[in-house]
Order: sequence, then C-alpha cells, then structure tokens
Amino acid sequence: AFFGSSAFRITSPAGISVMCDPWRNFPTRRWDWYFRDFPRVPVDIGVSTHAHFDHDALHRLDAHVLIDRLIGTYTFGDVTIKGIADKHETDSSSAIYDFKKIILDFDGIDITPPNNPRSWDHCLIVIETGGLRIVDWGDNRHNPPDEVWDMLGKIDIALLPIDSSRHVMGWHQVQHIIDRLKPHVVVPHHYYIYDVVQRMSTLQTADAWVEEQEGAVWLDGPTKTYTPESVAKLDRVVHYFGPHVAFDTEVWRTAEEE
Repeated sequence: AFFGSSAFRITSPAGISVMCDPWRNFPTRRWDWYFRDFPRVPVDIGVSTHAHFDHDALHRLDAHVLIDRLIGTYTFGDVTIKGIADKHETDSSSAIYDFKKIILDFDGIDITPPNNPRSWDHCLIVIETGGLRIVDWGDNRHNPPDEVWDMLGKIDIALLPIDSSRHVMGWHQVQHIIDRLKPHVVVPHHYYIYDVVQRMSTLQTADAWVEEQEGAVWLDGPTKTYTPESVAKLDRVVHYFGPHVAFDTEVWRTAEEE
C-alpha cells in the first residue's frame, strides 16, 4: 500500500504490517513539503531508512515496534528485515536544484562521503516475506560498492525514488540501479502528488519517466498484491501508483490540528 512520498506499507501473508519511511514536515516549519504531517496509521513495525524529515516520522505511527536506520537483521513471524549500511545520494548534477551546492554554499556543509554529516548516512532496507524480497531504496546513492550489491542479492520488487525534477537522482542513475538489480517489478516513489505534497517541495510527478517505460502499468488504486507466481514472468516491469494513496486525503487535510 502506497502512502505518498516514500512511504509504503507491506503486509505479510500472516498479516504482519511494516511501514517504511513515513514522512513529516521540516521541524522549523519555514517551508512545508506536505499539507499536514503523516496521518496516524496503525502498523506492526515501522522502519526508517535515514534521518531526513521526508523519511523518518516514526513517531507518527501507532506501532508495536520502531526500527530506525537498521543495520543488521530483524525477524518476527513471517517477516525478515535486513538493513544494509551505505550512503545517501549526493550527486545532484541532474536535479533542477543542485542541493549539494546549496547545502555547501548556504550551510557550509560538505555532504560528500565518507566524511558527510550523519543525516547523509543511509540504510537500504530489504524486506523478505511471502517468498518475495522487496528493497526499499529510500534515497540511497545509485552506485554503492560491490559488497553492498552482493548483500542485496536477488530482488523481486524495487522501490526507487523517481520524479521529473530528478530530486534524488537522474534517470540514468535510476536505470543503473534497475540494470544492476534486474528486479521483476519497479515501483516509483518520492514524487509529487497534488493533494499530499505541496509545490514548494519542488518535486514533480514521475509520469514522464513512466510513459517512457515499455509495458508500464498505471495502477488504478493505492494497493497491490504480489505473490512469487505473479511476478515470476515479469522483467523490470514498472508499476506506478500515480496519485493514489491509501488514506483519505480530504479528511487528512481538513482535520483539526493534533
């Protein structure tokens, strides 16, 4: 189930639910990406890939277990979650706004690995359940070292950051990840949704990229069920949630402040 931005809820055959990367607005409130903070959602396990506001709102979840920047393995029931330590993407040369240059010029901070600030460290999250291996790429760099690719192994479904502003990475970098992983299914995230994400985020939709992908499927709702059998014959097929999210956006936007 897609919850906008980079948030996905994955539910196992046994009914265990995992929410990846719930979002919030930047704490200073000087510029809001979202109309509101993440909706209150009940979930068994919450996971965050890195300490950026659009990925780390674990406190917004009504959860049993919270896992922040996992390195190692967590197993419960029929779900195994593996965290692989790496780095956030810092090559912003394809982006409309060169965030690396902006951060350096205005804040005096060099985000280039390996001596980057901690918030630019990143954990790739691999969720194994129901015979499927799903990678939440988050905002990880497109070119991790070989040992990271080896740890990722065979991936069935890849959740990748894709939008027309190239905010996280350029489309050629996305293609590099797809070519390296060779997943059955590619699911875009981290893009603009008109009634969830505000225009000041500078994000755009992923429509243009999806339109270029042969055999891409525009999903007609915010949820999709996968089994090993249903993906076995698919080869890097794009499944795009588009504007669909798994909560009532009107109720969310108009509710009284908590």
